[in-house]
Order: sequence, then structure tokens, then C-alpha cells
Amino acid sequence: MRSTCLVAALAGLAYAAPRPSPQFINFDEFDAAEVPAATGPAPEAVSEPVTYSEPAAKADAAAEVTQALSTPSKRSLAARGVNDPCSPQPDGYGPKPPVDTDTDFLAFSNFSDTATSAPTPQGYSLSFSNKQASVSLNSYLGLYTLKTYDTIKCQQLCDAANLCSAFNIYFERDPTLAPAEACPKPAAFTNIKCTLWGSPVTPESAKNRGQYRRDFHVVIAGSNGYSKNNPPNAEPGFTGPDAFGGAINAPNSYIGQKFFAGPYDAGQCAGACQANTAYNRRHPRADGTYDACNFYNVYLLSKNNEPQGTYCSLYTKAWEKKYSTNFGQYRGSDYYSVSSSYGFTLTPQDPGRI
Repeated sequence: MRSTCLVAALAGLAYAAPRPSPQFINFDEFDAAEVPAATGPAPEAVSEPVTYSEPAAKADAAAEVTQALSTPSKRSLAARGVNDPCSPQPDGYGPKPPVDTDTDFLAFSNFSDTATSAPTPQGYSLSFSNKQASVSLNSYLGLYTLKTYDTIKCQQLCDAANLCSAFNIYFERDPTLAPAEACPKPAAFTNIKCTLWGSPVTPESAKNRGQYRRDFHVVIAGSNGYSKNNPPNAEPGFTGPDAFGGAINAPNSYIGQKFFAGPYDAGQCAGACQANTAYNRRHPRADGTYDACNFYNVYLLSKNNEPQGTYCSLYTKAWEKKYSTNFGQYRGSDYYSVSSSYGFTLTPQDPGRI
């Protein structure tokens, strides 16, 4: 599928095309990005290290803009493998209810008491608490299994991972043996799982209530979600990030947009901005001028409060916070909201002339 990509950047003949103003969310661009399905760890997984690379994602973003390709960069997760039938599973360290059923697991007060009394790590905000569901989003980064319900340990794993913006910690009822025809409903134990995410987590994103593995019912309890409060990293060659209220809605100088599904990664916008300028410089107007990307606005686009990915708006000049007036819009009954909006300004500015 072809991307609608950047206005006047990749179309070659589009210099005379009018620039959309105000800069509403471009849903054609969103649709063309092929947003991956919400995901998370495999049911049988106990560890999936983070493999997302910010430099690679930035390079991929630049290449995607330059080549007008629609396929977003893919990251490979650790091999999940297949458990042999009835093979013993890695031992769970969490407490177990006195009666081994799914309903007793969900009702076990130890889980809810632990979740509601867990400390919120410094630099994070509590997004939700004590849910009976885990996060499922397209910004999944990795999984760790802990020996205790330790929000500080999970926070440390998030801080050590590239682009981690949030984490989800929860108790999960798992089988002691890999369910198979000869053992369709083995005894249960409790795993304490810590999943890492490349976007903030929200109450709406906690929607994985478990699944059946043969006759064994995997369920979740005491699920807490925490999101980082800090802004994105600085980008070489740009000043910022400068915090905005909403997305920029400027009266002029807008030259296009790009949406990247998955983790919130401001570096992808830097790559898109630089690639846009490089392409336009190679294809100037007859008078030697071209549209240089001197400023970009990056924000997290969410659908009904579920993060979808990184939205980039590009401009030939910088704009102040007072122009950040687009907080979201409806598309039918779905509300698309703007959050974590920041501005980055090219330094020094490109004059846009050969």
C-alpha cells in the first residue's frame, strides 16, 4: 500500500499544492500506516528482552519518507519457542490462593492488597490500579518475570530499556505443565510479570483478561500500570523538546506530516524532517528555493485513549506554545486525542535556498 506521506515533500510536483491549514489529524495518513494489532507477551512467555533500537527506527523513518514506502519498521522480539506437551513450566514465585480455580485466583485478596499498596516509582504516574487485565497495545517492548511484586524493580527495567515509556506489573495464573492432550488442565502457580511499553499505558489499554490453554484458564489479577512523566530525548541539530499543550495549529509554513505506528519515538520525526529537507533540496523550484523543515511538532496520537503511535507535523519555521491548540478530534464515534506534544527547532535554520 502506498503512503500518503509528506505534503509537498515526496510528490515532486506538489510545490504549488495548497498547504492544509489548520493542521487537523490526517486520517488518510493514519490509515496508510498499517497500524499493527495490539499485542503483548505470548501466553507461555516468561522473558522477552527489549530489542527496539532508536537509531535504527530513526534511520528507517528517514528511509520511509525518502522512498515513500508505507511499511513501518519492524522489530523482532526474542524467539518464543514452543513448549513440549506436558513439559514443566518455569516455577512461579507469586503467592497462590488456597483453592486452585480461576475464580478463587481472581478473588484472592492478597493480590488486590498488594496492588493497591504498591509504591509509585519516582518520575512515574499511576495510570491504573488493581485491574484484572493486562495491557495490550501495539507498542509492546518486552517482558520480565519477577520474584516479588516489585514496582521499583519493574521501573528500573523500564528505565534501562530503549524507549520504554511505561510498565505494567501483574499476577498471572499460569499452568505448571504445558497444557496438552495428556494434561489439558494442570495445576496452577502464580507468575509475577513486568511488561514494558513504548507509549504511556491507560485504563483503556488494560484489556487482556487472559485466555484458555487447552482447558486451563489463564487469568490476571492485581494489575497496575505506570507511565513516565519525562519528555522525549533531545535530538542532535535541534533545540528542544519544548512542551506544548496540544498539537501546533499554525497559520502558515506547514509542509506535511507523517505517522509512525507503534512506540512513541520523537527521533522518527527528526528523521522524517531531515529526509524531507534533503529531498526538497535535491528538487528545488526554478528560482532555487525549496521547503526546508526547520521545525517539527511530535505528539502521541491515541484512539479512544489507547495509544496508536507517533505523529509528526513539519514546518518551515518554528512556532510557539500559544499555537498548540489542537487537542484532538472525532472521527465518527471515535475520539483521537493529542498528548505528549513537543516542538523541536532546527539550529541553525535552513534558509531554503540553493
